Amino acid sequence: MDAFLFGVFPYVAVAVAAVGFFRRFRTMRFTVTSSSSQMLESRLQYWGSVSWHYAILLVLLAHLVAVFLPGMVTAALSSPGRLLAIEVTGLALGLTALWGLLVLGIRRFTLRGETTWLDWAVMALLLLQVITGVYTSVTARWGYAWFPFVATPWLGSLVRHAPRVDLMANLPVVFKIHALNAFVLIALVPYTRLAHIFVAPIEYLWRIPQVVIWRRPRPASPGGSR
Repeated sequence: MDAFLFGVFPYVAVAVAAVGFFRRFRTMRFTVTSSSSQMLESRLQYWGSVSWHYAILLVLLAHLVAVFLPGMVTAALSSPGRLLAIEVTGLALGLTALWGLLVLGIRRFTLRGETTWLDWAVMALLLLQVITGVYTSVTARWGYAWFPFVATPWLGSLVRHAPRVDLMANLPVVFKIHALNAFVLIALVPYTRLAHIFVAPIEYLWRIPQVVIWRRPRPASPGGSR
């Protein structure tokens, strides 16, 4: 079973995602949207959205750094003080993401007319991912320190088409669920509202500021009067 889950399933998930991206961005480009309304209808919902998006982006960034720069992570965590600070920060971000996701889940109950069963499925998978991540952060002492020695080599072996299943086979069940659920989410991205992360208006970060003129003076009449 481990051979399939950690040696075959990741390729299946990526292939499913690739087909979905090609189809959606080629023939259904304008359907890529969050399809969201009333995002800021209350202060509570606003902070739920802000908490979720900022926290999960920082958590993903930390994972990517550990994957692509494992040497830098290992060096940074060689100091007990830095290790403790990073672990506490990671746990705080995980709890913040969990809070934000729960608030957005409550919001979905008020938008039943716009919420499909697939939306609920994605919400449940995201909740599972965050909960297992927080659980790992709490129960696996210094989990981020051993990430470059377990998860990074496993992911690297997948890229080299020589899966190191043994690296994941002996991990606790919750850790396995966290890793596999990540690939399930990757497979679902192009088929769900998660695809809107690829059409986020990031160009606003470097766009030339626009000057909005609310009132323009009336043009002068031929006789010089207005």
